[in-house]
Amino acid sequence: MSDPFVVVGGDAAGLSAASKCLRTDPDRDVVVFEKGEWVSYAHCGTPYFVKGEVDRLKDLLSLSPEAAEERGIDLRRGHEVVGVDTDAGTVTVEADGATFEQPYGDLLVATGAHAVSAPIEGATLDGVFTLHGLDHAAAIRAYLTPPAEFDVDSLGGGDALDPAVVERYGAMTPPETVAVVGAGYVGVEMAEAFEAWDRDVHLFQRSERPVPGFGEAVGDAVTEHLSESGVTLHLGEEVSRLDGADGHVDRLVCESGAELAIDAALVGIGIEPNTDLLDGTPVEIGGSGAVATDAHGRTSVQGVYAAGDVAEMPHMVTGEPVWDPLGLPANRAGRAIGATVGGNPTQVGSVAGTAMVKAFELECGRTGLLDHDCAREAGFDPVSETITAGSRSGYYPGASETTVTLVADRDTGRLLGGSIVGTDRAAIRIDTIATALGAEMTVEELERQDLGYAPPFSPVWDPVLVAAKVLNGSLS
Repeated sequence: MSDPFVVVGGDAAGLSAASKCLRTDPDRDVVVFEKGEWVSYAHCGTPYFVKGEVDRLKDLLSLSPEAAEERGIDLRRGHEVVGVDTDAGTVTVEADGATFEQPYGDLLVATGAHAVSAPIEGATLDGVFTLHGLDHAAAIRAYLTPPAEFDVDSLGGGDALDPAVVERYGAMTPPETVAVVGAGYVGVEMAEAFEAWDRDVHLFQRSERPVPGFGEAVGDAVTEHLSESGVTLHLGEEVSRLDGADGHVDRLVCESGAELAIDAALVGIGIEPNTDLLDGTPVEIGGSGAVATDAHGRTSVQGVYAAGDVAEMPHMVTGEPVWDPLGLPANRAGRAIGATVGGNPTQVGSVAGTAMVKAFELECGRTGLLDHDCAREAGFDPVSETITAGSRSGYYPGASETTVTLVADRDTGRLLGGSIVGTDRAAIRIDTIATALGAEMTVEELERQDLGYAPPFSPVWDPVLVAAKVLNGSLS
């Protein structure tokens, strides 16, 4: 193979690119190197596997290795790319104790990201977990399962699951008190998962509200709902270390001096892009720490692309490069790059930071610029309004309060962002706001949108329209 499309990383961006390239150019040789055994799986589904709502690990696979190979992809699991030579157009690969050079015509770096635990000490103790992969999820669920009931085969991992760590945790007495460090997406969802196993769950967050990227209204609602659901909240507390006797965690210590005796901890304080592979190459790293790319996912080096959790993308509102490590942008960028490499130039698109999170029965969504300081830094004069309205016609069963916040630019009336929280199909309504952002609508234009109405689904004035009406009034 003299001109193959080589992909480093076999998850969302990587396999999307490989598949689309072959559909666009069926004669192209496509090689995907994945250092692990798992490929194309749903990161976001792992809390629900731990909880037990998803039965088997294989249920989280989007594309099996067998299906990838049937598409014509040369998928090589257990192959780690350890070096890139952009002058020679080769990558160095390690597999089965051997090393070899693989030439490429085009290269996609889709190495993803990794969970971080620094600066928290003691994160390597037994009973301390992060959640960034199916093996992590399997180990946590094994630890929660009573030894007499544990069966490694029931996890549904097949030959991709390394049983050593999982079986070790499956033989341990399950934890009673669990600390979750970090109240972002992973922390909130895992608090729910642990509570479903009837554990004593403590959630620590250094800021005064959980899910801080969702704004004050959502954070306040989540605070109240988590407490009502049995989670003990420690807000404004920064965890400094985890202690343990005999190598197993047994205590959490905060900067304030507060302590808690625990049996397990889940550290969910963030992730970082896996850019180490590009050290020493001329590929530029952006201000966010992720790989800088252009509108087509190209890096600063010809023939080298980057996508997914390792790469930046332009922000829909500001136009500036940002790091937005979420599933849809990864899949979309990978697909676009595959088309481009296959001969059909396609832009990767922009991102608005649109996200949803479930906190027990509460649904939360956010998109665009919510923080006023960030909006000012981008050159806007932000103004916002928060309203609460019914999710359905008041006389129809199932209606509940839905809180919407919208942010706009005072001078132009342009919509900048929004958030939403409620228990009745609230989160999905964020898509209306995200679509308005993509169309660069003003608040007045959003207020005039012809959204659907029927008593079982929405009141005459959908909560998003109510928020637009109130904010438009403030702007006027």
